[in-house]
Amino acid sequence: MSNQSKFSPEVRERAVRIVQEQRDQYPSLWAAAASIGPKFDCAPSTLVGWVKRWEVDNGVRDGMTSEEHERIKLLEREVKELRRANEILKTASAFFAQAALDRELKK
Repeated sequence: MSNQSKFSPEVRERAVRIVQEQRDQYPSLWAAAASIGPKFDCAPSTLVGWVKRWEVDNGVRDGMTSEEHERIKLLEREVKELRRANEILKTASAFFAQAALDRELKK
């Protein structure tokens, strides 16, 4: 699944800013997104997600920021690579230990 968006960061920022500016004119965030989203050819659920992400990233709402999320993904990838390297080293160590044992037995 691609992580690419058909919306540029500038469009996303502008849409979020407009929702924030006009939010008090609507009974809910959803209502604001349902009214403003079509102006950006954007589904209301997508726009609500952008607003919530902005709120988390800017400390308005509790949650993991985008930066923290990216850091965790990077660390998880690193852990996976290190585990794979450890398995390779264990296998190589066992191979060489067996080879050394075989040499000792042949003496």
